[in-house]
Amino acid sequence: MTLYPVSDDVLFAPGGRVVIRTYGVASPAAEDGTPAPVTYRTWVTGVRDRPRYWRWRHFEEARRGHHGVIEWLTGRGPQPGPAVPGEPAPAAPGVPGGPVR
Repeated sequence: MTLYPVSDDVLFAPGGRVVIRTYGVASPAAEDGTPAPVTYRTWVTGVRDRPRYWRWRHFEEARRGHHGVIEWLTGRGPQPGPAVPGEPAPAAPGVPGGPVR
C-alpha cells in the first residue's frame, strides 16, 4: 500500500486538538505492472474522541473536500456530504450514526 499526502491541518479547540488529514491510498501494482487506482480519504481525529472519514474519487475532489471539512469544523460551512455513491455522510459531532469507524 502506498500513501500519497494531499493535505494536513491541525485545529486547536477548547476540548483539545483536532487533526484533519487527507491522503491518497493505492494498493500495490498488479502482477502485470498495471498501476492500482488511487482512492482519497480525509480522516478527522480528536472530535469527540472518535475518528471520522470521507472518501473521495479524485485528487481535486479530495482537495476541495479537505477544505470543506475544515470549513465545517470551524463553523463556516455545512458538513460535507458523501463523495462516493452509496456512502452515507459521516455523523455530525454528538449525533450517532454515519460511518464513524
